[in-house]
Amino acid sequence: MTRPSARHVLPELTERTASGHRTTDPYAKLLQERIVLLGTPIDETSANDVMAQFLYLEHRAPDRDISLYVNSPGGSFHAMSTIYDTLRFVSCDVETVCLGRAEGTAALLLAAGTPGKRCVLPGARLVLRQPDPSGPLEGRASDLAARAEELGRIRSRMEDMLVRHAGRTPEQARADLERDTVLDARAAVDHGLADRIVPDRRGGHPADDAR
Repeated sequence: MTRPSARHVLPELTERTASGHRTTDPYAKLLQERIVLLGTPIDETSANDVMAQFLYLEHRAPDRDISLYVNSPGGSFHAMSTIYDTLRFVSCDVETVCLGRAEGTAALLLAAGTPGKRCVLPGARLVLRQPDPSGPLEGRASDLAARAEELGRIRSRMEDMLVRHAGRTPEQARADLERDTVLDARAAVDHGLADRIVPDRRGGHPADDAR
């Protein structure tokens, strides 16, 4: 698994076991607790990492929740679709938690979590935005027309996700994506992208805390 490159060297954790000592790292410990961290831009690599962890955790315990913690600027719609389809495919409920930011496609993943189990921390920042073209807009007229058609199809799918998971009307979803729509934690809940604000973990798992 390719781990986020927040540091050049990941901190190691040494635990005492019955047979001696075992060395691990924070991401392995999170996986043991069924927490998957999406803390990078969404691209094919990060999507494959999340997909693999989801399928592994479902295999280990198909009746236990998976928690997806999101702190991402978003990224490729097609890569996000890999995570989205896997999230919908696994038999486990998927709790989504935004700590930091969830922008663009990352905000859609947050909204796609199991209803009642979509959380934001008080300082979270969410941004809804229309899809951006990948690469410079150049080439023959027929190529540009094909790319414009593809962008229109992607935008339509994003609007459908907002209608399905956030309870937005089609008109509201179109307006949400017409320009950058910046939301704080309370606005994200009011917008239907999350169910509750979680101030801390003293009350237990984020999904157990009241709004």
